[in-house]
Amino acid sequence: MAGAAAPGTGLGAAGGDGDDSLYPIAVLIDELRNEDVQLRLNSIKKLSTIALALGVERTRTELLPFLTDTIYDEDEVLLALAEQLGNFTGLVGGPDFAHCLLPPLESLATVEETVVRDRAVESLRQISQEHTPVALEVHFVPLVKRLASGDWFTSRTSACGLFSVCYPRASNAVKEEIRQHFRSLCSDDTPMVRRAAASKLGEFAKVLELDSVKSEIVPLFTNLASDEQDSVRLLAVEACVSIAQLLSQDDLEALVMPTLRQAAEDKSWRVRYMVADKFSELQKAVGPKITLNDLIPAFQNLLKDCEAEVRAAAAHKVKELCENLPIEGRETIIMNQILPYIKELVSDMNQHVKSALASVIMGLSTILGKENTIEHLLPLFLAQLKDECPEVRLNIISNLDCVNEVIGIRQLSQSLLPAIVELAKDAKWRVRLAIIEYMPLLAGQLGVEFFDEKLNSLCMAWLVDHVYAIREAATNNLMKLVQKFGTEWAQNTIVPKVLVMADDPNYLHRMTTLFCINALSEACGQEITTKQMLPIVLKMAGDQVANVRFNVAKSLQKIGPILDTNALQGEVRPVLQKLGQDEDMDVKYFAQEAISVMAQRLRKLDLPVKDSEELSAPRADKNHFLSPTVPGDNTRKGPAYQLHVNTRDKLAQLELAERVHFPQSRD
Repeated sequence: MAGAAAPGTGLGAAGGDGDDSLYPIAVLIDELRNEDVQLRLNSIKKLSTIALALGVERTRTELLPFLTDTIYDEDEVLLALAEQLGNFTGLVGGPDFAHCLLPPLESLATVEETVVRDRAVESLRQISQEHTPVALEVHFVPLVKRLASGDWFTSRTSACGLFSVCYPRASNAVKEEIRQHFRSLCSDDTPMVRRAAASKLGEFAKVLELDSVKSEIVPLFTNLASDEQDSVRLLAVEACVSIAQLLSQDDLEALVMPTLRQAAEDKSWRVRYMVADKFSELQKAVGPKITLNDLIPAFQNLLKDCEAEVRAAAAHKVKELCENLPIEGRETIIMNQILPYIKELVSDMNQHVKSALASVIMGLSTILGKENTIEHLLPLFLAQLKDECPEVRLNIISNLDCVNEVIGIRQLSQSLLPAIVELAKDAKWRVRLAIIEYMPLLAGQLGVEFFDEKLNSLCMAWLVDHVYAIREAATNNLMKLVQKFGTEWAQNTIVPKVLVMADDPNYLHRMTTLFCINALSEACGQEITTKQMLPIVLKMAGDQVANVRFNVAKSLQKIGPILDTNALQGEVRPVLQKLGQDEDMDVKYFAQEAISVMAQRLRKLDLPVKDSEELSAPRADKNHFLSPTVPGDNTRKGPAYQLHVNTRDKLAQLELAERVHFPQSRD
C-alpha cells in the first residue's frame, strides 16, 4: 500500500521500545498495511483504539498523515475510515485541532464510490460544527472552495453538501464567495453536479438571508427546474418546498408558482410524479389561498395523468389533501372539485392506482360526514369491494372502522355486508383470511342477534375450508367471538355445531373439531368443557385414523388443567392409558406425554399416582420411540413421527401426516 512507514520508524515503531502493553497496538498498526482486506477493515474499525494508545500528538503527526497517504484502498475500508474520522475530534486534541482531520476526509470526499463520498461529507459536516468561527474560515471554507473548484466531478458533488454548514458562521465577505461557488455548481456542465446542487438547494436556502433567497436562490431554482435533465428537474421540485416556506404569499405567487405550475405539467412523468409525491408538503408550504387557486387544478391534472405511476402517487395524497384544506368550505371543494376525479379512479385500468386509492378513500368519510358518505362514498366502497384485484378489496376491508365511526355499523352492514359475504367465499384464500381477521370487529359492533342472523353460518363454513390456514384462523375466530358474546351464547350456538363435526366422514374436519375444543375450552369454562366437549373427545379416541387419535391425546393434555380431578382420574386416565398402548408410535408418544403432564398435576394435588404412569412417561429422550424394537422394523422411523418430533410447524405436520398415513381419507 502507498505510504507505508519504514520498518522501525513512524507507526511501525509502536511496540519497538520493548513495552509489551503496546504490542497489540503494533499488531493493529501492522494490519493497516496488511494485504488482506478483511484485516485492514478490522484495524480501521479499531482506529480509535490505536489513536488512544498513540496519544493525541502522535495521532496528529503520524497516524493521520499515514491515513491521508493511503486513500487508495477497497471501498469498504474507505467507508469505515470515513465513518471513524467523523468521531475523531477528541482523539486529536479537541476542537482546537479538529482541522487536522480535514485532509484525509477531503481525500475521501473525492473518491469515485458514492457511498464513501457521502459518508465523508457527513463526517465533514459533523466536524464543521466543532470548528470555531475563525478556524472555520481558515481551514474549513478553503476546503469547500477546493472541492467546489476541483477538476473531477466527484469533488464538486461533495462540495454541494458542505455549503449550508459553513455559511451561517462565515463573515459577509466569505458568504459572498460561498454563494458564488454554489451558483457555479448549479450551472455546472456535468449533470451529476447539477443534480447534487439541486438536492441541496432547499437546505442552502434555509440558512441564507431572505434577500439572498429572492435574488439568488429563486433564479437558481427556476433554472434547475427547467434543466435539460429530468433527474435535475425533479430534485428542484423537492427544493421548492423549502423555498416556499421562506417567502411571503405575494413573493410566492410572483417568484415560485409559475415554475411549480410548469413542473406539474412537465413532459417527464418522473417530474410530475415528484410533484404528486410532495403535494402535501407543497400544500402546507404555499398556504390555503394558493392551494385553492393553483394546487387544486394541478392536483386534478395529476389524478387524470396519462402515466399510472403519477395517478397512483396522486391518489395516495387524496386524504391528506382534503384534511389540509381550510375547514370553511372544505366539503364543497371536495364534492365539486375532487370527488368527480376520485370516481373515475375507482374504475381505473391500473390496479396499483385503484389499490392506492382504496388505501385512503375510506378516510374521506370522517371529513364529508354521514349523509355525503352514504350518498356518494358508499357506492365507491361497494365498487372497490367487488374489484377483481385482491389488494384493492383488502385495502377497503382494512379501513372499515373509519366508515363505521361515521355511518354506524347497521347502515354499513346493509350496504357492504353482501359484498363482505361474497368475499368470504372468494376463490383466493388470502382474501377469505382477511375477512376472518376482521370478523370479531364486525361481530362486536353488529351485536349478537345480527351476527347470528347474517354471519354465523359463514364462520362455521370456514371451519371446513380446504385450506388449513383458513381452518386455523376460523378456530381462533370462534374463541374471540366467545370472548365477546359470552359462554351462554357459545353453549347454545357454537358448541353444538362444532361437536357435530366429530362425526364428519373427512378426518381433517374431525381434527378441526379437536382444534376448536382446544381453543374454546378455556373461554367456555369447566362446566361446558366437562359436560359437552369432553365426552366427544373421549369418543374420538377410538377413531380409525391415527392422526385423529394422537390429536385426541394432545387435546386431553390441553384441556386437562380445566377439568376437575374426578374427570381426570375417572374418564381421561383410562383413555390415555389405552392410547399409550396404541399400535401407532405417534399416538403412543403423545398419549404418554399427556399421561406425564396429568400425573404431575395430580401429584401437586396430593392425589395417588401409579409408578407405572410416571415410568412410562417420556423423560429426557423424546426420540425414544425412534429406535426400532424388532430387527428390521423401521415403522417407528416414519416421516410423520419424525416430523412431529423435529418441527413445530402445525401446518406441515398435518399436511405431511395426511399424505403419509391415510391418503384414502382425503375428500
